Amino acid sequence: MNVFLRTHKTNIIHADGNPVFLRGVNLGGWLMMEAYFLHALNRPVQHLKKSFVQCLGQEAWQDFEENFRGNFIRETDIQNIAGLGFNCIRLPFHYRLIEKKPFQYDTTGLRILDKVIRWVEKYKVWVVLDLHGAPGSQNHDWHSDSDGRADLWTKKKNQERTIELWAFLADRYKNKKCIAGYDLLNEAVLGDAAQLNNFYKELIRQIRQVDKQHILFVEGNQWATNLECLDPIDDDNHVLSIHYYEPVEFTFNAVPHLRYPLKAYGRNWDMKSMKAHLSKYQKISRDRSVPIFVGEFGVNARWENSGEERWLEDALSCFEAFGFHWTYWTYKAVKNSVFPDGLFSYVENPPWVNRLGSVIGWDTYKFHWTTRKKEMIQSWRTENFLEHAYLLKVLQKYARVHH
Repeated sequence: MNVFLRTHKTNIIHADGNPVFLRGVNLGGWLMMEAYFLHALNRPVQHLKKSFVQCLGQEAWQDFEENFRGNFIRETDIQNIAGLGFNCIRLPFHYRLIEKKPFQYDTTGLRILDKVIRWVEKYKVWVVLDLHGAPGSQNHDWHSDSDGRADLWTKKKNQERTIELWAFLADRYKNKKCIAGYDLLNEAVLGDAAQLNNFYKELIRQIRQVDKQHILFVEGNQWATNLECLDPIDDDNHVLSIHYYEPVEFTFNAVPHLRYPLKAYGRNWDMKSMKAHLSKYQKISRDRSVPIFVGEFGVNARWENSGEERWLEDALSCFEAFGFHWTYWTYKAVKNSVFPDGLFSYVENPPWVNRLGSVIGWDTYKFHWTTRKKEMIQSWRTENFLEHAYLLKVLQKYARVHH
């Protein structure tokens, strides 16, 4: 971690020219809260905050937020990730972690990022900083804290705030060699590819004025699945980033009881189809002479054998064959029956989870925070989560290939 990583053709390399393969996990749901991580219906975090504040007040919200951020992920988690054989963490964060008011930045949130950077330096893993929720939201989904609109693309000021935020962070962290790079924008969704390309062009120009060292991770349109729409990027130190969850009916457990490999929706879903699907990204990698990073991929971890292990083995085998870098989605979550969830699961059912209730997960927090605070805080810590050993085994097999 004592030299900057950079790209060379389709590889990420050390300064000595030797290739580096980034293999790791996402710290999802922590600095960008998502409802399903805490077993709630998927609504944007702004709704949680509004409801909580209405019930208990702003001071109680600040207390809750501080305790959640201080306990859901701790130094021991970074130590654990390194000990499991991973060498990279992708760190999703909400712009509100940093931006107090438009173009004004919050030292509290910056101290959290500083702390993570100290931890990854200590345990010798790289970190990719991922802007998961941008001003105005870059897509219409809850995981960008959207209320149904993607106003990053409709309001120029939101784009200016996003660019200024990255320029500020790049200047702050320009000398930090443990940062593999900056994932500029998670899962953009917009109809006008020209607008996305123009935004990236200006964003990259502004970052490079202050930081010429770090790799820039650039995601395509349509939830990071469409790279073809991106213009060639005029920067000699960037990576193209994709997300892979095919088929979502299986990986999200959206259609229960499917078993992989499967034949459904007019096609086969197996190793052959997976390789064919991912090969289009390998072609772009070769044609543009740029590495590919699978910033997200994952599967809902069932307790029965539904083929998740085989799906994961097939995906990682393809990534390995194509030379793709990767970070699994995700490290931990309160156990839910849908969406790709954690390698570590919280499976208990205290009142603030309330799986049998009409009000569940984080929507219950306002009812219990004043009386069950210590128990809730303790429940967020990873020592109270169960490990999905069969998924970890497969990930570790491929994480250690190049160690």
